[in-house]
Amino acid sequence: MTNLKFPKQFMWGGATAANQLEGAYHEDGKGLSIADVLPQGKDRFAIVNQPDFDWTIDESKYRYPNHLGIDHYHHFKEDIKLFSEMGFKCYRFSIAWSRIFPEGDEQKPNKAGLAFYDALIAECLKYGIEPIVTISHYEMPLHLVTKYGGWKNKKIKN
Repeated sequence: MTNLKFPKQFMWGGATAANQLEGAYHEDGKGLSIADVLPQGKDRFAIVNQPDFDWTIDESKYRYPNHLGIDHYHHFKEDIKLFSEMGFKCYRFSIAWSRIFPEGDEQKPNKAGLAFYDALIAECLKYGIEPIVTISHYEMPLHLVTKYGGWKNKKIKN
């Protein structure tokens, strides 16, 4: 049997999406994102693609797993420590646009959102884990969808 090894420069690590693990969907000034109103289940895209879909959260009718995620927002220090113990050399994560710009079209960012990501990056660096940031991982402030139509509008693209 051949003994295969990863190259020394191989970036061993993991990846997450903010809307799947952060939780704290409505804390510290975070605005609603399209992921926050997307219910769980195989029909979720059919539900939200209805022309008359009401973007309000209806917890009596649907379940929204990303509202809690794994509560990374409150436990990221423990999570990063575990990544280090697993030998991670990098961590690819996304930034929740709606945590930085709650509605998406503000002129000034949400300071609490910036502080969270600053602390997350600092924690990675503390353990020698290289942070790799994804700007958008299927997450957009809901306001940009309801007001402008999301990515279909050139104003959003610019």
